[in-house]
Amino acid sequence: MPTLKRFLPLLLIVALLAFAYAMGWHRLLSWQALGAQQTALRARVAADPVLAALAYVGLYTVSTAVSFPGAVVITVAGGLLFGTVLGAVLTVIGATLGGTLLFLAARSAFAPLIARKGGALLDRLRPRLERDGFSYLLALRFLPVFPFWLVNLAAAASGIRLGVFVAATFLGIGPATTVFASIGAGLGTVLAAGGTPDLGLVFSPPVLLPLLGLACLALLPVAVRHWKGANA
Repeated sequence: MPTLKRFLPLLLIVALLAFAYAMGWHRLLSWQALGAQQTALRARVAADPVLAALAYVGLYTVSTAVSFPGAVVITVAGGLLFGTVLGAVLTVIGATLGGTLLFLAARSAFAPLIARKGGALLDRLRPRLERDGFSYLLALRFLPVFPFWLVNLAAAASGIRLGVFVAATFLGIGPATTVFASIGAGLGTVLAAGGTPDLGLVFSPPVLLPLLGLACLALLPVAVRHWKGANA
């Protein structure tokens, strides 16, 4: 019974993901669907912006928690519907909340197994994670090349503290999210014509290199401590 209780949050997430696929909701997260619905969605935002913003954060939270594919479409939709700044802020809030739920569910389910199988290794890594976990996770969050759900699960498995996870996630996903939201902010005409956004912009040197620079800055304290330790 205690084992089932530990796995219950993760089983619930898997059940929600399976239900969403069975209902065909994954087909709604497409550029074609967004283009067809953008007028109606914009009308709803204009009619009740507060409720629309809360609904968007709720949708992003749930989709992130269950690792539902299509997060890029929702992020771009945030920029389309709310503008670059507000769209990015709402997305960061939703992604942080959803990622935290998945983090907690995974930690609850696998913590005993991790402690049993990797106890000695974790005992050696724990001081480093407690000292540098924020820097490592922040660097991973800055770079959009790592799947968000995978980083969530890896953080849960590594024993990173909840406060560190939330802070690094909230701060780290902001820059790339703002880029995606800015793409969405100017996308209405393209979607109305049946086109798709060029997301390759995110991986172009003018965007990716600054994100890589931020990741390096996040790891700078780790490098400095390592250098001081090597020269002590």
